[in-house]
Amino acid sequence: MTPKPPEAPVATDLPPAVCVCLQTLRRRADFLACARARKAATPGFILQGRDRGDGEAIVRVGFTASKKVGNAVARNRAKRRLRALAREILPGKGRPGWDYVLVARRDETARRPFAEMQRDLAKALEKVHRAADT
Repeated sequence: MTPKPPEAPVATDLPPAVCVCLQTLRRRADFLACARARKAATPGFILQGRDRGDGEAIVRVGFTASKKVGNAVARNRAKRRLRALAREILPGKGRPGWDYVLVARRDETARRPFAEMQRDLAKALEKVHRAADT
């Protein structure tokens, strides 16, 4: 019979886990619906956003980098940066029931400092939400 391992100590001072309810857009129709909705342009990317109106408390996000951004390596680098940006900012500033699409811009998405892109996304979200509230 195998002896039981000792019990691991339990940390009681940890903050509660935060549920990040981000889903990725996959269907072309969802991307097109966002393209017809509200937009906010920043130096590093373009944000498109819309309220789905379906009552789900999930934030969905999509990423686009056209061939204007560059070759496959450049497009993938731009999308990686946009994904990291969305993971950091959207759980706190995004609205449940909304779809967002981040569109990469040539050169700027890959070169712009990440801290500036974070500020840009926060401002762009405010602009898109403000337009929706009026």
